[in-house]
Amino acid sequence: MDAAQQEATARARELQRSWYGEPLGALFRRLIDDLGLNQARLAAVLGLSAPMLSQLMSGQRAKIGNPAVVQRVQALQELAVQVADGSVSAAEATDRMDEIKKSQGGSVLTAAGSGQSVNGSGAPTVRRVVREIQSLLRSVAAAGDIIDAADSLAPAHPELAEFLRVYGAGRTADAVAHYESHQN
Repeated sequence: MDAAQQEATARARELQRSWYGEPLGALFRRLIDDLGLNQARLAAVLGLSAPMLSQLMSGQRAKIGNPAVVQRVQALQELAVQVADGSVSAAEATDRMDEIKKSQGGSVLTAAGSGQSVNGSGAPTVRRVVREIQSLLRSVAAAGDIIDAADSLAPAHPELAEFLRVYGAGRTADAVAHYESHQN
């Protein structure tokens, strides 16, 4: 790989970090490990071609263009958490991955009872709500544009500017902390 390709790959991974909270290679490798998948199965569940998945993982491409695929990534992340904490068995995870594969996207804020990530009370988990807000913002504009908009709003509307920065360009963990600090 020449210097220009290395620079392009580094730039793509940095964009991925700003849009998805981390480079997609790391995110997809974790899903593969946590859910016992291979790349071909992950690509199939997400609704991506194997070459596209490979390009996203290697940083040859920066962005997932289809919002439904982004939602499937988020659903798999939640499923991986549930498998890790023991609330979903391996057999149930396989069935859930089949449901995720068939999902077409749809409403950004998922209704309780739809098979999406919910807590014991039937309400969406905080992380799920935050990821959906992030997905919506990031489907509308790139992180740099969101930061520019936040900078423009900051003098008159600092709280709204902070919201845009945290959810539109920040890491999921920071957005979860922000969300939790503003509940009630």
